[in-house]
Amino acid sequence: MKYSAIKKDLFIDNRKNYSKHLKPNSLALFVSNDILPTNADGALGFVQNSDLFYLTGVDQEDTILMIFPDVKDGKHKEVLFIKETSELIAIWEGAKLTKAQATEVSGIEHIYWHHEFEKTFKTFAFQAENFYLNSNEHTRRYIDMETAEMRFNKKIKKQYPLHRIERSAPIMHRTRSIKHPIEIDLMQQACDITEKGFRRLLSFTKPGVMEYEIEAELIHEFVRNRSRGFAYGPIIASGGNACVLHYVENNKPCKDGDVILLDVAAEYANYASDMTRAIPVNGKFSKRQREVYDAVLRVMKGATNMLKIGNTFEKYNLAVGDLMTQELLQLGLIKSEDVKNQNPAWPAYKKYFMHGTSHFIGLDVHDVGFFAEPMQAGMAFTVEPGIYIPEENLGIRLENNIIITSSGNDDLMKNIPLEADEIEALMNA
Repeated sequence: MKYSAIKKDLFIDNRKNYSKHLKPNSLALFVSNDILPTNADGALGFVQNSDLFYLTGVDQEDTILMIFPDVKDGKHKEVLFIKETSELIAIWEGAKLTKAQATEVSGIEHIYWHHEFEKTFKTFAFQAENFYLNSNEHTRRYIDMETAEMRFNKKIKKQYPLHRIERSAPIMHRTRSIKHPIEIDLMQQACDITEKGFRRLLSFTKPGVMEYEIEAELIHEFVRNRSRGFAYGPIIASGGNACVLHYVENNKPCKDGDVILLDVAAEYANYASDMTRAIPVNGKFSKRQREVYDAVLRVMKGATNMLKIGNTFEKYNLAVGDLMTQELLQLGLIKSEDVKNQNPAWPAYKKYFMHGTSHFIGLDVHDVGFFAEPMQAGMAFTVEPGIYIPEENLGIRLENNIIITSSGNDDLMKNIPLEADEIEALMNA
């Protein structure tokens, strides 16, 4: 891995928090992701299961975690199974973790090889009444293929059909939504790397530059600062491309007089950042572009102030909608009659701002959490209003990452240029 070692205290604390939610005499299991194939003998880069990483810090394939707080011997409350390393593996792939290294990374004392799981697990399985199995229960999940986790769960259910099955996902959604101080530090590092990339491209961008050239500048800066790369598919959308919310082709020239919408951010140690900025190709916003930019910025600042303990997403989204409605009226994009006659299920402002303002962020860009529950200290959210005007070939979205605290909130991207005047000054320095 490119990132620096993470203190094992994070994973020890995470397992303690998770275990508090288990029913008596329950055993929980978590497995690593597959290495996904491409074609011939090719494969995509390995990305660890977020829940397994959250609980262990282990960032390699063929890993299984068992948590059994009420185990009869009182010792094997936590057991980790990892891929057995060898000289051959070391030569061809690079050495995997030794048992001692796995303990140092995770804080788990009892380490076995992955191939020993079947035999070893039987020792504990029949002591437990309940098995907690994990699954991806993200509300925006769209997975057609059978994952390693799905196969593993199917196998456990078949081998032990009389055990009661419980779900780990609701526990993980609750515990992961409250960030540990070490997690916040890792997220801050991801944001700081993103800042370096953004400042680099401000001096690089000019009329005639291709969108993919900007992408190249960013990946260079991200990787040289210990990031694996982009936290998600980068959006570098100039002119009318910015009105396509998930534009990822990044293959058009950036033209004089256009604005580029940049939804680009680095990951660090599997933790995501998520930034959006809009910059003028020629270094100077036109009068109209500046009006729209400042309108989005005012909504962003107003929304950020509403991310606080006790607020609910229902109230938050309504309030942000009101802010955006006023800005669109001032911009002449909607009329008072449109607001008066609007459908409450799809308000008038949705014509130009059709997506949500905030989502959880952490190990995943769209991290897990419960939107129906009040906001709490330690939660991390994006705030990303936008205005998209296809008839003007103009799309503006601005996005920062916010941690809710007991005294308000902390903007992890407060050092990344945001004000239009600062962006213009840096582009023309």
